[in-house]
Amino acid sequence: MRLIRIVLALLVLGIGALWSLQGLGLVHGSFMTGQRQWLYIGIVTMLVGLIGLYWANRRRI
Repeated sequence: MRLIRIVLALLVLGIGALWSLQGLGLVHGSFMTGQRQWLYIGIVTMLVGLIGLYWANRRRI
């Protein structure tokens, strides 16, 4: 179960990074390219992914 949570958190983190790069205009080929709102959406998504990684790796007492 822990592995599934880690994989999902990494997937969310990767999607957020992609959206941020598209928002900055560094990744082309999408309607999101160069749209600043996707930079901010990507940053929030990456934060959600990081929180998910923390949650997946915390110790259970």
